[in-house]
Amino acid sequence: MSPEEKAAFNADWLAAWTAKDVQKLLTFYAEDCVYMDPQTAGGLKGRAALGAYLTQLFAATPPMTYTPDEIWPTADGFCGRWYCEIGGGAGRLRGFDLVVLRGREIALNEVYTHQIPA
Repeated sequence: MSPEEKAAFNADWLAAWTAKDVQKLLTFYAEDCVYMDPQTAGGLKGRAALGAYLTQLFAATPPMTYTPDEIWPTADGFCGRWYCEIGGGAGRLRGFDLVVLRGREIALNEVYTHQIPA
């Protein structure tokens, strides 16, 4: 993918996170993907495990709006920084994803986040 295609992929992917659309999100990930975030200490392996996790996560969280900030293309994917407004006045996050692509699917996704003061 070109840098522009990676930026578009990132924007579409974050829009699916905002929509809490598990089925759409899973189309971005490879069947044998590896996903890690602060909630999944050992990470998750495979699209089915990721789908189960996202279903529970989205049911337990308020609306969240993800806005892409910047991406840095790498040879096999990109690093992307984003902001997230959490509904109900619950706060704001800034996050960073390491995304390794296999073709047009995410093979590895590592998520790093921190709270931003109001």
